[in-house]
Amino acid sequence: MPVYEYWCNNCKSRQEVFLPRFETKCPPCPKCHQDTLRRLFCTFMVQKSYKDVYDSILSDSQLTRGLMNNDPQALAQWNKKMSGGETVAPEYQETMERMEHGEMPAPQSAPSPDTP
Repeated sequence: MPVYEYWCNNCKSRQEVFLPRFETKCPPCPKCHQDTLRRLFCTFMVQKSYKDVYDSILSDSQLTRGLMNNDPQALAQWNKKMSGGETVAPEYQETMERMEHGEMPAPQSAPSPDTP
């Protein structure tokens, strides 16, 4: 569902409104409920399909060779392409930064069944 941005001339606030389809008539302001919204020009993002991302990775022979050789920098680059710019946890970001500098993270072991 598209997100449209509006400016309310009544309460002087910027609002984001989810609408199922484009409508020429502006909705009422979600904050003050007045019919004083004005549509703003805003940017948008087109999400690539997983197939497009995989095709991009497979067409990069240097990246593919790095992945085949377990190169931490190639693994970090692959991860960036697959995540599509999503925000990640700080610990994960730290690991990715270390991999970008060529450091392979230590293998993780599963907790033993006896651990509470």
